[in-house]
Amino acid sequence: MQIQYAERIRTLPPYLFAAIDQMKREALLKGADLIDLSIGDPDIPTPSHIVDAMKKAVEKSEHHRYPSYEGMLSYRKAVADWYKERFNVELDPEKEVISLIGSKEGIGHIPLAFIDPGDIVLVPSPGYPVYPVGTKFAGGIPYFMPLKEDNGFLPDIDSIPEDVCKKAKLMFINYPNNPTSACAGTDFYKKIIEFANKYNIIVCHDAAYSEVYYEEKPISFMQIDGAKDVGIEFHSLSKTYNMTGWRIGFAVGNKDILAGLGKVKTNLDSGVFQAIQEASIVALKTEDTVLKQIRNVYRERRDILYEGLKNAGFALKKPAATFYLWVKVPNGKSIDFVAKLLKEAEVLCTPGVGFGEHGEGYIRFALTQSKEKIKEAVERIRRLKL
Repeated sequence: MQIQYAERIRTLPPYLFAAIDQMKREALLKGADLIDLSIGDPDIPTPSHIVDAMKKAVEKSEHHRYPSYEGMLSYRKAVADWYKERFNVELDPEKEVISLIGSKEGIGHIPLAFIDPGDIVLVPSPGYPVYPVGTKFAGGIPYFMPLKEDNGFLPDIDSIPEDVCKKAKLMFINYPNNPTSACAGTDFYKKIIEFANKYNIIVCHDAAYSEVYYEEKPISFMQIDGAKDVGIEFHSLSKTYNMTGWRIGFAVGNKDILAGLGKVKTNLDSGVFQAIQEASIVALKTEDTVLKQIRNVYRERRDILYEGLKNAGFALKKPAATFYLWVKVPNGKSIDFVAKLLKEAEVLCTPGVGFGEHGEGYIRFALTQSKEKIKEAVERIRRLKL
């Protein structure tokens, strides 16, 4: 029997992090003393009070049955309460909040609800690879919006051709941004809302890193007047509470857009394990002192890596949010430089081109190793001839 992949699979580029994992495996098989700064997977454990809540919740027999697709009302209410406390945004937990099996699931599914074959989706480049992949799975066409340093890594929507705007049905934005670590302000979001209203484009804001900040709290897209009329905001407990493996997130905002996403979910997946939802209610009520301790760990790591790379001759800006450093490649292509660092320094980072064509010329470091490991990585890199 001859096995043939569908066209939507055949035309996909290799998934960035799968390729990184392969490079990592090969290096380890050769005995490398590898320092992995490539993947945004927090090394800090989930806070103990959340783990304790999960232990209790998993013993409850009522959680052992199928969960609801939209999520427990108590979980959705906790999300709404968190938004009110954090952003002063009012949400109806029954209609304006939906649970997700991690925000990646929702981001990947949302084009299926609104994109027909040939429709255009506006996608940032560099950006999270799921934005264009989800678009292609729905038969849509990604139109890549360059994120350039001279524009603060914000998309220049004024440069998008009129014919593209008229065909666009959906737009992804992401701030604080992965991979550039850039933040967006009120004026930018107001412009996005005006643009979305003019062309009838659904806005999907990925806010997974809103709680990983250092000096100034990032704002929510939902805080801006009119945001709820044109879009939704994706969020995750993964980065905020170090719960990447738990696979739980949520989307909030326009009830009709969420209803469309909900229709996809009811047909393609199941709800989140209710014990995880119950523990996540506890997570959402976590005192900021706990989160501040986590941010302080990342801040110390950020400063060590930033100063080290700067002193080694790299060009970069100190991030105000996320746990990533977006660094210019001294010479050559990003994938070649990543290979050089891996081979000569046994330090692994991520090539910018893996986030899209406009990520070429940069590499991304993740602050997901101890400060001791980061200090060692800096020393190894400084010994290289760049």
